[in-house]
Amino acid sequence: QVQLVESGGGLVQAGGSLRLSCAASGRTGGAYPMGWFRQAPGQEREFVAAISGSGRYTDSADSVKGRFTISRDSAKNTAYLQMNSLKPEDTAVYYCAARSYNTGITRSKDAYPYWGQGTQVTVSS
Repeated sequence: QVQLVESGGGLVQAGGSLRLSCAASGRTGGAYPMGWFRQAPGQEREFVAAISGSGRYTDSADSVKGRFTISRDSAKNTAYLQMNSLKPEDTAVYYCAARSYNTGITRSKDAYPYWGQGTQVTVSS
């Protein structure tokens, strides 16, 4: 029983930055890998970034590598997605997800049983 709530989305100009937060509640103790996915209109939900339960390992999609950084704060039970150098093609609803305890990083959305409600990110040109 894990609840995830995203925040931090909004409207930003191209080249700008946003930081998304994902606050987890419920039985979230332990090593739960977490990930960020996004879905643009007419597109499938795609992988953005993931972080291991320990926070030691991360993975990110080629489309955002070097621009986005995933991190987590265990004390606050929160994951973050720092998004820099935003492009119009980054416009999407961004979803936070959590995987099961003691599992590894994966890019597959089907492997994540817990999802937030999504937060809209719009990048204008």
